[in-house]
Parts: sequence; structure tokens; C-alpha cells
Amino acid sequence: MRMLVKISYHGGKFMGFQVQHHERTVQYEFERILKRMHQTFVRINPSSRTDKGVHAIEQCFHFDTHLNIAPDKWKYVFNSALPKDIYVQSVEQISDDFHCRYDCVGKKYRYKVYIDEERHIFEHDTKVQQKKPVDIKKMNETAQHFLGTHDFTSFCSQKTEIQNKIRTIYQSEVNETEDGFEFVVTGSGFLYNMVRVMVAYLILVGEGKRSGEEIHTLLEERDRKKIPFTAPAHGLYLEKVYLDKQELVNEFGTNIEIYNKNSTENV
Repeated sequence: MRMLVKISYHGGKFMGFQVQHHERTVQYEFERILKRMHQTFVRINPSSRTDKGVHAIEQCFHFDTHLNIAPDKWKYVFNSALPKDIYVQSVEQISDDFHCRYDCVGKKYRYKVYIDEERHIFEHDTKVQQKKPVDIKKMNETAQHFLGTHDFTSFCSQKTEIQNKIRTIYQSEVNETEDGFEFVVTGSGFLYNMVRVMVAYLILVGEGKRSGEEIHTLLEERDRKKIPFTAPAHGLYLEKVYLDKQELVNEFGTNIEIYNKNSTENV
């Protein structure tokens, strides 16, 4: 049987989602539970791999099992054994040909920033501090330039190994909040550090240090060196994983181009 698990986690004390030797990761926490139950190693397959310090409001993975355990019992077993910074929202049985990574058609991220010269000690690892005011309206206008299909070479880490850096963005907006702002972006997939580089650039625009009109040129130049900053990890949240094309259509309309994964490239 193949089981689909939806989870949330606080990434502050994890070295990321993916297993690393001698480091605390989200994947390890689940695989240790499954190994104990099955008396053999069981691999989980996630829809996304978040970095050190990044949080998830909704993350998904699947695993295969021969154990005849009801979905609600799986949820209980996991939550009883997991640390307090991970929570299983739901577990359901799915088709054996479903793959959490390849059947993912989109993801939504949210980046949270508070604006204050004083540090908020209770939010130090859930939001990023911006000490000086920024022009949020100008940032939002700039964020619209990311919409559509582009090569995002200029807006990802130079460590990105994937050759195809073309991604489609369905939503890109900066919204004012009570204590600062949030950047919300939904796309077919995201490159390594892509959202954090986008945020870093938007903040420079908000500070008046860069022009939003540069974005089209930067996208065309495909030169990461033109944007030398990456926003901190702890303000970033994986908010939603789209496993059904209809979910995207319902939210963004029928005119969007939906990417179908045939490889590991659009992760």
C-alpha cells in the first residue's frame, strides 16, 4: 500500500528536510519511526526538500508499507512518536502509481518579515527583521514582473545543479501586514534558494537601492552575480503543495499553463 502524508513543521532546529549524516532532519524523524515499525528501512518520498531553518505549513510525502494500519491510526502513531516541532495533519491511502514528487504540479511559498529597529525575541526564528521602513507598494509592483514563464538563472543559487531553470509563476505579490510584510509566490516549481533571492531583491527595491524595472533585464542576462544577496532562511514557509491540477485551476483560473513533471528537474 502507498500512503500519502501531509505534515507541518517548525524548521528552526532542523538541518533541513533531507537526511544528512549525523544531523537532525525531518526525513530522519519519519524514517526512524517507520524502520522501527517495519523492522527494515523504509524510504519516504517528499514533494519538496526544504533547507536548514525553513518551515512548512504544508509538506507532503509518500511511503510504501505492507502493514495493515488504517490512515487515522497512522496519524496517531506518527504524532505520538514525533518531536513537538513536527505534526502530521493527515494520512491517506493513494494509488500505487502516485508519486509525491512527480505528481506535484505546483507549490506556494510565503516569506514573513517584520519591520522594527528593536528585535522581536519571540519571532527571531519565524520572521526576518527589517530595521528600516520599505516601500511595500513599490515592492508589490515589482513582484508582478516575476509572473509568467521565465528562466530564473539570475534568481537562484549558483550551486543549483539543475540545467533547466525555466519556471512558471502563477502568483507573486507583496502584502502589508500589521508588523511588516509578506511575499507570497506560487509556481510550477522552484530552484535552489530561488524564493530567498527574489525576496532579497524585492527588499533592495523597497529600500530604494534597486529599480523594479531591472527585473526583465536581469532575467534575460541569466547572471546570478547581478543579485549578490539571499534572504535568510527562517522567514520562509512552504505553504501549500498542489497535487491536483484542478486545485491550481480553481485558484488561478483556466488560462494558466500547468507544468507536468516527467523528470526531477522542476522541483
